[in-house]
Amino acid sequence: MADNLYVFMIVALAVLAITDLVVGVSNDAVNFLNSAIGSKAISFRTIMVVASVGIAFGAMSSSGMMEVARKGIFNPEHFVFAEIMIIFMAVMITDILLLDFFNTMGLPTSTTVSIVFELLGAAVAISIIKILDSDSGLLALGQYINTEKATEIILGILLSVAIAFTIGALVQFVSRLFLSFRFERRPSWMGAIFGGLAITAIIYFILVKGLKSAALFQGFLNTAVSENPNLFLLANAVIWTFISWVVMRFLKWNIYKLIIILGTFALAMAFAGNDLVNFIGVPIAAYQSFLDWQTSGSLATEYTMESLASTVQTPSLLLLASGLIMVITLWFSSKARAVVKTSVDLSRQDEGEERFAPNYLSRRIVKYTIQAADNFISIIPPAIQKRIDTQFDKPYVYIPKSRAQDLPAFDLVRASVNLMVASVLISIATSMKLPLSTTYVTFMVAMGSSLADRAWGPESAVYRVAGVLNVIGGWFFTAFSAFVSAAVIAYIIHLGGIWAVGILLVLAFLLIGRNYLSHNRKMQETIREEKLQKAESRSILELIDENADNVALTMKRANKIYTSTVDGLAKHDIERLRKSKRGIAKLESEIEELKGNIFYFIRNLDESSIGVSNFYISILNYLEDMAQSLEYISKVSYKHVNNNHKKLRFNQIKDLKEIDVQVEDLFNKIQKIFETKHFEGLTPLIVNKQELFDEINEKIEKQVTRTRLDESSPKNTALYFSLLSETKDLLTATINLLEIYNQHTRPAIY
Repeated sequence: MADNLYVFMIVALAVLAITDLVVGVSNDAVNFLNSAIGSKAISFRTIMVVASVGIAFGAMSSSGMMEVARKGIFNPEHFVFAEIMIIFMAVMITDILLLDFFNTMGLPTSTTVSIVFELLGAAVAISIIKILDSDSGLLALGQYINTEKATEIILGILLSVAIAFTIGALVQFVSRLFLSFRFERRPSWMGAIFGGLAITAIIYFILVKGLKSAALFQGFLNTAVSENPNLFLLANAVIWTFISWVVMRFLKWNIYKLIIILGTFALAMAFAGNDLVNFIGVPIAAYQSFLDWQTSGSLATEYTMESLASTVQTPSLLLLASGLIMVITLWFSSKARAVVKTSVDLSRQDEGEERFAPNYLSRRIVKYTIQAADNFISIIPPAIQKRIDTQFDKPYVYIPKSRAQDLPAFDLVRASVNLMVASVLISIATSMKLPLSTTYVTFMVAMGSSLADRAWGPESAVYRVAGVLNVIGGWFFTAFSAFVSAAVIAYIIHLGGIWAVGILLVLAFLLIGRNYLSHNRKMQETIREEKLQKAESRSILELIDENADNVALTMKRANKIYTSTVDGLAKHDIERLRKSKRGIAKLESEIEELKGNIFYFIRNLDESSIGVSNFYISILNYLEDMAQSLEYISKVSYKHVNNNHKKLRFNQIKDLKEIDVQVEDLFNKIQKIFETKHFEGLTPLIVNKQELFDEINEKIEKQVTRTRLDESSPKNTALYFSLLSETKDLLTATINLLEIYNQHTRPAIY
């Protein structure tokens, strides 16, 4: 029976290893895809091919790192085989659930931090059980946990955050001073020096240090380099600088693209070499423990695991198979792209739609940072300040909306710096067999270079800092939840045995399946979603035609929100009202985004069309007025139902439905006019506007009479008057929009 239990657990761990490879790569793809995708230096297909080859090479160099899962966090000689299997099973179940959660949220986290704290949590839980059973004090916990190694790993991971951010910012600042934003116009020798240093760093730390443990290079490069490292570095710097100058001067190649290609390959290789242990290290250690236990002939509850303290070479075929799964996941995972998008958006050079809302902490950080920067700048001579500002001056180029999605988030210089610095830091850790977090390093390097590159300007700083704080907060949540969850699951398995393992596995895969379906559904909704578009017209006629689509879409959505709110109020349907609130919040956000784009819209106008800005601003103001009225209607209706107040009376609901029918008819007509661009149909709607207002006034008078005679609910009366009054404001904003459009389209008609 015992043999069957552990065979089942080994098979389950194998399945969990494959699953962990999938969810792990989906999150860690941000580490090596961020810079290449963000800069759009090469095609997406080329990026994926380069990264795939890098992963394959890196997977072959990761066997030395497997020791972390075997003896890095706890002392295996103090645990028996049965306890080790519980620890490993708890770790893997927790890991796939935690990483899949972050993938679904589109947030990068650390697979290294998760595995370290899961091992720590599960080992602590089993250790406490052993201590309680033996009546020892909790001070005995130190003999079970490798506190020195665990502390070293945790401090190394945390320290890497500060180091990566600082070095990324420093190298980017120096590089920008050297090359400026007009790097294409700089003399070829400047690009050659940058390219020579970047390629030297990548070649040395990745191809040599990163593959140090791979059998392919043992005894060849290791010996040659270890004897004369300084000479090797100097020779490489000279050779690669000369090669860079030749390819730039005579072959007219873009050296920065070559750096990005090599850097993407190197970072993908470093990722696989450093992080593969996070996905398969635990199952491999479990399998080797199982083989040792079987040959021992001892009981699972008596066989101690001293064998885990010894180094065992991981089979190359297993590493290659793992690399293949990682490559396949990289090509087909939509969650990987979602995580990459978060990192790219936070490091974007230009302002745009911000995903994260500012908070108190981000505002304080930005405020005090600006004050500190102003104080520092005040001591720099004005001439030097002017020289520095010139190097950071980014030329403005008009880009049509149709090409906006093709714009890079940042330029080739920053992408090269990101890859070079991150590759160096990760490769050093890999060669020293320290499991630092590749996610922390690459993310913080990207954030540091963004700060140094002045991508976080006054217009976007609070949003970007809030985003970084959210991501870092997620990292702390990763550590805490990994520790607690693994400990709880280990305890459950200890109590329930094989039944607990089976139930936990079923629940884990059900949750992953649900997250997969939910993510796919959201992706499809995003693809199908209609959204207000920013104006890029440069004349009044173009704007009238272009902005008509926005007006038509607003009318369509406003009609749906108003009707849904009235229906939800009539039926006391809180879910329908909640959906209406989400709909209007999204509409308001899109209108606010359009208003935030007014600066760029005005800058793109022809000299002869400056007057069109007043027309466009008025249109946006009326759309905003409509959205605010709908927001109030939705809010008070939701509040009324959510507080479980009395339902509206039949006559009140009947009156509201009559108003809704008339509003729906009006909005449908407006939508059709703006969709077909037949603006001559606006005049009859404007002429008949008073009929709607008279109808609403009549409803108000009827409610006044009802209130004096038989109305008994103050809440209902206040809600009803609020709805009718705000509906009048909604219609006023709508008619004003029609009138200004009518004024500007009549000359074209006649």
